[in-house]
Amino acid sequence: MVIGASGQIGRPTVTALARDGWQVTAASRGGGRDAAWDEGVRAVRLDRADDAALAAVVGDGCELLVDIVAYDAAHARQLTSLAGRIGSAVVVSSVSVYDDGAGRNFDTLHEPGGFPAYPVPVPETQPTVTPGESSYSTRKVALEHELLAAAQALPVTVLRPAAVHGPRSPLPRELYFVKRNLDGRRRRVLSYRGVSRYHPSGTRNIAELVRLAAARPGTRVLNACDGEAPTVAEIGAAVDAAMGVETRTTLVDGLPEGCVGQTPWSIPGRVVFDMSAAARELGYRPVVSYADSLPETVGWLTGVLAGRDWRECFPLLARAYPRLFDYAAEDAWFAA
Repeated sequence: MVIGASGQIGRPTVTALARDGWQVTAASRGGGRDAAWDEGVRAVRLDRADDAALAAVVGDGCELLVDIVAYDAAHARQLTSLAGRIGSAVVVSSVSVYDDGAGRNFDTLHEPGGFPAYPVPVPETQPTVTPGESSYSTRKVALEHELLAAAQALPVTVLRPAAVHGPRSPLPRELYFVKRNLDGRRRRVLSYRGVSRYHPSGTRNIAELVRLAAARPGTRVLNACDGEAPTVAEIGAAVDAAMGVETRTTLVDGLPEGCVGQTPWSIPGRVVFDMSAAARELGYRPVVSYADSLPETVGWLTGVLAGRDWRECFPLLARAYPRLFDYAAEDAWFAA
């Protein structure tokens, strides 16, 4: 059973499990199907907030439960209350749980001096923030703690993806380069000299980790990222290549005033995650590289944007980066 099956990660996860021989129940709020799913996949409606509805869908039991939308300790308790009916679980968490050991983490990113000094790469043994209800990160840690405390009753693999990319993303960072190319912008500015690295996690690679963990039930916490962590300049070049365009890039130190040079990857350093544990414990090898995954993402974004305002299409991205496409400010910066 896959909870959150109709979302960005859920769709390729259902596909990967079905191809591996699992009889999959795809549960989502709308109960929809993906065109890539095998006819044997059973799609059902599920309100995740309804404990009784979740128990009813699990029914007499399932060998594997994959929870892609679990968010906090309450969701963990939903799953552990059904431990007697679930063989093992794979639950998606987030790399935002990590702390640098000095109180800096994803919650302090935008505070003065708050950018975390993580090791490169970050292993799963890195300290995490304190569990609680105050933020996305603290809630995800609470989810993990609750699940791991019940590991004897319910073996669980916790996966921690980073910058998730692929079709149907509610926060598609690649839009920064795709929309600029569609708008005919043939020059750009990249802050921090374009060397910022924020490790991406392709949805097909996350699905591969789920597939591998499903075949090897156990209790473990694993980073869930791609095989490489390209710089923001390399990402821009790869998007250009996928779209068949050429762009002149100006690299600047630091972050200019205002929004110029700011991308969804613009950070003053590198945030890269260690994938050796996944390789060692599950035999993980990425099924697709970042660059090779881009044509599908670019095609999807191009279709979504056709004739529409990007803020209407991606309100979450617009709230996070309201001036992502302030071309007037950029033109003024070039003129100066």
